[in-house]
Amino acid sequence: MQKFFRPIDLARVVGMSTQAVRNYEQLGFLPVAERGPQGYRLYESAHLSALQTARALIDGFGWERARQIMECIHHGNLSTAFVVIDTYHAIIHQSRLEVEETLTAIQVITDALPPAMERNGKRKQFHIGEVASRTGVRVSAIRFWEEQGLIQPARDKGNSYRLYDEQQVRLLQVATLLRKAGYGIQATRTVLTQLAQGTPEQAMMAAENRLKELIETSRRCVKATAAMWAYIEGQGKLNA
Repeated sequence: MQKFFRPIDLARVVGMSTQAVRNYEQLGFLPVAERGPQGYRLYESAHLSALQTARALIDGFGWERARQIMECIHHGNLSTAFVVIDTYHAIIHQSRLEVEETLTAIQVITDALPPAMERNGKRKQFHIGEVASRTGVRVSAIRFWEEQGLIQPARDKGNSYRLYDEQQVRLLQVATLLRKAGYGIQATRTVLTQLAQGTPEQAMMAAENRLKELIETSRRCVKATAAMWAYIEGQGKLNA
């Protein structure tokens, strides 16, 4: 005899509310449940497996991607489900490459950048010609880097001339080092954004933490994909 589950039965197994179970079905995470003579949903073991799989996919891929994957499986479209999975793995991989590039770039500037000058008294500001002379960067290059968002000088309230403080000069020195080392505008911008929030050591720590997060995301995705594959095999959907 076929065993059926009530919404509360599924909810207790996975640790959620009965309304959440109904929501999962409405959103496409579960196959559509049949209705009994009195209109109650008749959930089967397949629904329990789908619910557990959906939870694993959400943990790995997030709500929207998990919903797309489960909908594709239920509609017999495994190829599209794999596209969703592969696309997210590609995003993670690209993010990892960018973080690793940032780490290498920060190491470059840590090794090559001269110590910051101590601030004494009033905060000094420089005009663009002074900055160009001090950093060895052409005025045209400084203006271009400003257009690209690498630096953000203040403006003199009287004549609107650009004014650069020690921090902006420091960022220009960093940009110069990275550009000479072959880093593109986007990679340079990423490093400068990190440095604007702290020291090279703090930027290095932030990038390393981000790399750990991406590794953990990959682990959850692998775990979720394994759960999905077990569900597909268990429901006999391999020919979909």
